[in-house]
Amino acid sequence: MTDAKSPVTADSGSAPLTADFPLPETGWSSLSNRLLVRISGPGTDKFLQGQFSQHLDEVVTGYSPRAAAATPKGRAYCLTRMVRDGDDVLIDLQHELADGILTQLRKYLMLFRGTSAEAVSEGRVVGLFGTADASSLAGDGLCELNQPGDTMAVDGGFLIRVESTADGLDRFELWQTGPSQVALNDANQRPEADWQASDIAAGIASLTDQTLEAFVPQMLNWQHVGGVHFKKGCYTGQEVIARMHFLGQLKKSLYRCRLAKTEAPQPGAPVQADGRSVGTVVNAIALANGSCELLAVIRHDAADKQLSVDGYADVRLDLLPLPYAVPEREKNHQTDT
Repeated sequence: MTDAKSPVTADSGSAPLTADFPLPETGWSSLSNRLLVRISGPGTDKFLQGQFSQHLDEVVTGYSPRAAAATPKGRAYCLTRMVRDGDDVLIDLQHELADGILTQLRKYLMLFRGTSAEAVSEGRVVGLFGTADASSLAGDGLCELNQPGDTMAVDGGFLIRVESTADGLDRFELWQTGPSQVALNDANQRPEADWQASDIAAGIASLTDQTLEAFVPQMLNWQHVGGVHFKKGCYTGQEVIARMHFLGQLKKSLYRCRLAKTEAPQPGAPVQADGRSVGTVVNAIALANGSCELLAVIRHDAADKQLSVDGYADVRLDLLPLPYAVPEREKNHQTDT
């Protein structure tokens, strides 16, 4: 095993189609599908306050919560995290959706003279499995990163604790914002697909072209990973999002599932029960053990039925536990197990 180290850079190719099983307990993945964007200027907070589900008073040094941006009908077109960097705020976007998201946001940004949203040209996002690499970056400060969103400045960027998997695997993200390159052991690099699988195991959804504007954020459990602030003022889509919350109208939400099939279904594929559609695949990844795991938005009143994915009718879709509670399901006597 070599001790050679190299700067963290974005992967040049596409992510592998199959993730390791079980997931690695240590190591790191370069997340080439993520783009860092810096919002800067005098209107930064007011602009973001009017477009995202997070209260900007909560985005402070040391804490970086998740957030969503939605259409006027409350449908999410952006799922992100917000990191305070001086007077600026950093967000991360899926590369394949970034152009469309920025085009949408800039329609409102035009109202804030001198404020901009630009890609961080030397930005990188790296996912860290376990605490070993995070500890090498944070030193004794790692003990201060106890909850998802807890953040500390490190050389060239920020170290953020993110949600653990349902099996209790600690995870962190390194957001690099400048030319300074953090050296991590080449021998410990893991496929990007492993990080995608860990997101699924942590119950963290991501949007794709097929699922863009398909769900209200609560359907993706975004309120249970700290991404929706229900006491903030008005923002685009807020009326629909708040009404669904305060009137108890959430009838479907995100489930973690296993499919005993080597080929992962595509996002947007229907989930079926009793011959009818009761949900939608959001994310899926094939695993090295011959199965795949996925996240799907499923109707609460159908979750205890025999489920399958369209095109895989002969393969049962089994529910797996999430690492967080979804109280809305209890009203329908549903569980994650």
